[in-house]
Amino acid sequence: MKTAKPLIIPRANHPISRRWLSPNAVKVLYRLKDNGFTAYLVGGGVRDLLLGREPKDFDIVTDATPGQIKRMFRNCRLIGRRFRLAHLHFHDEIIEVATFRSASQDEPCAEEQGPAPGEITEPGARMRPPRLLKSEDGMVLRDNIFGTPEEDAIRRDFTVNALCYNIDDFSIIDYVGGMEDLNRGVVRTIGDPLVRFTEDPVRMIRAVRFAAMLGFEVEKATWQTILDLSATITKAAPPRLYEEVLKLFLMGAGEKTYQLLRQSGLFAALFPHFNDWLARESDGVPHTWISRALDLVDSRIQAGDKVSPQLLLALMFGQYLQEKATWFRQAGAPPQQAVNMAVAEFMGELAPTVLVPNKLGILIRDILASQHRFQKIPGRHAETFAGRAGFRDALDYLRFVCDVSDEQGKIVAWWERFLQEPHLAQPEERSEEPPRRHKRRRRKRGKKQTGESA
Repeated sequence: MKTAKPLIIPRANHPISRRWLSPNAVKVLYRLKDNGFTAYLVGGGVRDLLLGREPKDFDIVTDATPGQIKRMFRNCRLIGRRFRLAHLHFHDEIIEVATFRSASQDEPCAEEQGPAPGEITEPGARMRPPRLLKSEDGMVLRDNIFGTPEEDAIRRDFTVNALCYNIDDFSIIDYVGGMEDLNRGVVRTIGDPLVRFTEDPVRMIRAVRFAAMLGFEVEKATWQTILDLSATITKAAPPRLYEEVLKLFLMGAGEKTYQLLRQSGLFAALFPHFNDWLARESDGVPHTWISRALDLVDSRIQAGDKVSPQLLLALMFGQYLQEKATWFRQAGAPPQQAVNMAVAEFMGELAPTVLVPNKLGILIRDILASQHRFQKIPGRHAETFAGRAGFRDALDYLRFVCDVSDEQGKIVAWWERFLQEPHLAQPEERSEEPPRRHKRRRRKRGKKQTGESA
């Protein structure tokens, strides 16, 4: 296969310094180099450093096989079937190390393959699974054929994610025109977008995420292909799509991401029932709840706060869930049961596309169910209620409802004062003296009759 002639950018012509890299990533790079292997920092870490952003992680590629990496690092764990990766566990982070992969689309025949690099075979052992496996429509199910640095760069998703930082001479290596697209602010697939998105539909979501996060535009041909293939996003595994949804909306640009997802058709494919509901106006007024909810989430994340997954989903879908709960109440269900039924039905709607874990569904249900308890001030056992694990998320949800509807303001103010001044719950305070216990009177036993007269 023809390989691209790389553009080499020397250290003097780019801003990346080793001081900006994770010390653990630097150790790994030098350990691989000192053992005779080629090792590069690659992907989002390089992209973000060139843009002056703080990377969230540092990924490394090398010509060392997974087995060789495991023997070299005691803190290594090999993971993944689809892509065999090495995770190096340090005290405060995990460094991901991958072996250069081939851009070849063909699996070598059994005689040519032999054992996988670093693999130990035994007499009578079962035939190992193929290193390259695709579905009938071209979706890559497994890709563990190792190759060269050039081939590895060519098989990545977007040009801006294929830049390499070489620890050997501190240069940037660009095989696919990533520097030009980075300077222009463009998200472009490497090669034919139809092929790239067919190989892995999740790349369409990633294109939207990078465009929103970086403030870039999706290149014209790439965007048109997303419009054409958006419905195929459902071919990806629902648990994987759940993880991608969290990344989409917990990066500080969720509202812009939401708009791009709606425009591309990806949102309708991921959340079909909810999207149909959004398309119906409520009393002639478009639904704006979700945009305002994501604006709130974005502002908190940009301020350095953390937003839990359960609060994110409760805020995003809260109005929809409340409407469901109201319908169940009108059908005769008690308030708590109506909330339970609404969340259960919602989880069932999502499951075929975005599989939210059941334990998270329980936490979302608790946030919504707590709204009824907030109305009772002071109510019974306010301190116990405020001490529950999910209380802060439930109160944040109530604050948002107050901002959206201009209602519940007095209730929010009372609970905020209560958190600062617990003595507001005096009506339910009890004496510190333990309750008096009544002594049980012992029954007198009658004299045992012996047959003798008194």
